[in-house]
Order: sequence, then C-alpha cells, then structure tokens
Amino acid sequence: MEFIIEEGKCLNKETSTLILPALSIGNVGQLAVDLLISSTRAERIGYLDDPYILPCVGNDAYGPTPCGELALPLEAYDSRNNGVALVQQRSPVVKGMMVEFARNLADFAVATGMNHVLVLSSLEFMRLQKIDTSSGMQIFYLSSTNTDGTDDCCERLGWKKWQEYNPDQRSWKYLSSLAEGNFRQEDNLPFEDEPEDEDYYPSLPFAALFSCFKAKGIKVTCLLCYCSEGDNTPEAFSLAEATSKLLGLSIDNSHGEGGKWLIPFSWRTVYGPPPDLSMF
Repeated sequence: MEFIIEEGKCLNKETSTLILPALSIGNVGQLAVDLLISSTRAERIGYLDDPYILPCVGNDAYGPTPCGELALPLEAYDSRNNGVALVQQRSPVVKGMMVEFARNLADFAVATGMNHVLVLSSLEFMRLQKIDTSSGMQIFYLSSTNTDGTDDCCERLGWKKWQEYNPDQRSWKYLSSLAEGNFRQEDNLPFEDEPEDEDYYPSLPFAALFSCFKAKGIKVTCLLCYCSEGDNTPEAFSLAEATSKLLGLSIDNSHGEGGKWLIPFSWRTVYGPPPDLSMF
C-alpha cells in the first residue's frame, strides 16, 4: 500500500487516532465517515493506493460546486483541530484478499504513528440474538484493550460489549494467526467444509481489520450497530455521534442546515426523491 500525499499538504504530526469504515450491510460505516469528514471540516491530504481494492472514480463528495476534484477508492483526510485522521473507502476489496488488505492498512497506521484506530461498521439485524426494545438504536463495541474485548471507557458511555466475540473460537483464533503471519490466507481451513454459525462473524471485514491492527500492537476499537438494507442514514448518525462522544470531537456546523451534523452534498442523490404521497 502506497500513501500518496497531495502537493503542499501533510499529515499533522500530532495526529494519533485513525477513523475508518469496514464495508458491511447498508454501508453504514462509510456513511458515518462521510458525516465525520464533512462536519469536522477535515481536509483531504492524499490517497492510498493498494492492489487489493477495486478501482473506482467519482465526483467530489462534499463540495456543493464542481471544483475539479475526483473521489477515489481510498482517501486520507486530516482533522487538525481534533487530532484525528480519517480514511474513506469507496469500493470493495478484491474477493479473498481482505486479510492482506487489512495488513496493509495496519502497516500504514504504524508508519504514520497512529496509536488508536476506530473501526465503524454495521451488522445484519437478522443475526441479532436478543432485541432490546427499551431504548433506541444500540451501539455495541469491541476493543483490544482487554483480551475479552471489553473497555472501561466504552462501558462508561453506556455501550454494551459485542457478545459474539470469542477469542478462543476456532475462526477467531485462525484469523488472529493470519494477522500475525503464522498462516497464509490461501491455506485451507481445516473446517471450511463444515462451517458453523459462529464462523460467520470472523469472516467479515471489520474482524480482519480488528485482528490485523491488534496484531501490530495498536489499540483498536470497533463501534458496531445492527441494521437492515435500506435508508441507513439514521444508523450513520448514531455511529458518528458515538465516535464524537468517544473521541471528544469538535463538530463545526456553523454553516449547516440546522442540527449538529453537516450533511455531505453527495447525500442529496443517494436515495432519490421522497415518495409521491398521492400513492397512499
């Protein structure tokens, strides 16, 4: 993975926290990172070139008027006021290469001096074992602070530790070995012909990112929410709000359209116009 810095720009030396999405159902992590980039007035400082991510190109996602800038698959942003860097991922990883991609991102984090990585992702609502209707949308966390995935800071914020993490389960152990370089990804799983339900979550992108950052000795926290496909902007707001609380971010929406968050310009065409109420 190569980090290409735009001319005249650089990563703030005081920046020590990295925020990035893990692709999953509803693209909630990417939407949340969009909100954070827009609302913290983060500046794009460059992009990442990696052989394991599919190419794509698009218009600038944040500016209201065309300025000639293109959106690329992996972009790096710096929010100097908050001391955080953000990476936005706009295209999927090549099939079967997620661990290699996660290793490359972990190497990038080490090279740029990051000591805390925050991974934002969503999970399939149909797999939620116990539904709590006593409150609104729930945020779950997974942290490398302790071996069981717990973190006192996250607990004080009222979040629940994600209960599906079991470091002694076979797939999580195998993923950890891959991240540490003890196995090759092309080696066959001894149990791949008989997968069980508990083998599902370690196969997701956020799990590979968590394991690879952890293997490099970097503190990593995953913020997770359950959702279904559709308009997932409410989940994105929840993840962005949780990130702001955890890191104490300064959000500047003095020129926004009301509310705390500055809505990215590109969101205006994400889901199309509202339905024609005459149909009902």
